[in-house]
Amino acid sequence: MESNVDAGAPEAGIATWLVEFLVALALLLFGALIAWKSWQLGAVWREDGPGAGYFPFYIALLVCLACTTVAVRALAGERDRSLFVSYRQLRLVLTVLLPSLGFVVVTQILGLYIGSLLFIAGFMVWVGHYGWGRSVAVGFAVAAIAFLMFEVWFKVPLFKGSLDPLRFLGY
Repeated sequence: MESNVDAGAPEAGIATWLVEFLVALALLLFGALIAWKSWQLGAVWREDGPGAGYFPFYIALLVCLACTTVAVRALAGERDRSLFVSYRQLRLVLTVLLPSLGFVVVTQILGLYIGSLLFIAGFMVWVGHYGWGRSVAVGFAVAAIAFLMFEVWFKVPLFKGSLDPLRFLGY
């Protein structure tokens, strides 16, 4: 069986310098937000000691300084053009990341049990190529066992979501 990819050709993907720059930029924005909110809390030295935002403010400034340094080096210095991740590898990562993000969103609305059922069933169908019947059965079994274990046996309530779809069971 022949591959449609030339064995001698370099694999396409995202360069290391670009990832370094984008991560530095994201952390710089996050650090700036933390510094701004810390300043609003009070990043000054008061008569009785540091204000509530004093230490977070200066730590955020250090983060911003470090991120600025990394971003400038990524853009102005010698760019590390080595491959950080190939598009094939990135697709594999996104195969897990995107359903996981969907699970987080669904869990906020429908709760952990229904979210788990949908996540497991969907993941089995999409990635594992199992049939819908088997996938829903396994997802339901895992959610039911988790429900029995936490809610019934241990009496530890887990998050039911903003819609609380299990309220008809009295939980």
